[in-house]
Amino acid sequence: MKAIKVYIRDEGLRNVALARLRDMQLPEQGIVMTLTLAKSKRSLEQNALLWSMLTDISRQIEWYGRYLSAEEWKHVFTASLSKQNVVPGIDGGFVVLGKSTSSMSIREMGDLIDLMTAFGIEKGVRFSAPEDGHVWREG
Repeated sequence: MKAIKVYIRDEGLRNVALARLRDMQLPEQGIVMTLTLAKSKRSLEQNALLWSMLTDISRQIEWYGRYLSAEEWKHVFTASLSKQNVVPGIDGGFVVLGKSTSSMSIREMGDLIDLMTAFGIEKGVRFSAPEDGHVWREG
């Protein structure tokens, strides 16, 4: 059986989801139906803005004598946002643990983008203008 995801953001969508549930066949014996309630994850617009900003920062900021990739900058910012958790590496050194952006809520992603914006302004980064007026704060 294929998993079905339904995003309920208002009363109308809730009613649509309830109607779909009523119309569904009951699962076969040994198969369960699960309903999970969770906060909305980051939006596609936020993700596009994140990577645009990370690319701009990676091209313009020299960090302690080297240029970091966009992916490396993502680790720097997420570790800063989550107040850094450092663990010893397997072969020596240390690993700074950040948070996965794919698991961030819309609000957390907004906080990350705010942090990157403040850092970029402080360091003189010229951010690429979003083409369609991205919004990274919702609700």
